[in-house]
Amino acid sequence: MPVHYIYLIIAVAAETIGTTALQASQQFSKLLPSIIVLFAYGFSFYMMGLTLKHMPVGIVYAIWSGLGIVFIAAIGYLVFRQSLDLPAVFGMGLIITGILVIHLFSKSSGH
Repeated sequence: MPVHYIYLIIAVAAETIGTTALQASQQFSKLLPSIIVLFAYGFSFYMMGLTLKHMPVGIVYAIWSGLGIVFIAAIGYLVFRQSLDLPAVFGMGLIITGILVIHLFSKSSGH
């Protein structure tokens, strides 16, 4: 696997951690989750910046945000007991399909 994909995976993971901590911070009223938000987002953008040396910004952002949406929805469901209805699940399936189309068929994706 090319190193820029590893950077992107790490960026998505950090963004997911940051968004989860954002929910746990209760609008920045809890100190530790608030600190995690700032560190995780900063690290995520740093890793995304490394990815941008090898891939176009539109492709990187599409993958980063799309995977982040799906992972956060799953964490919201599993950890915070937030429900997902059928249209939400279907829409996230379309997001994953879009990411797969970019990765498998686009010459712009940098693989």
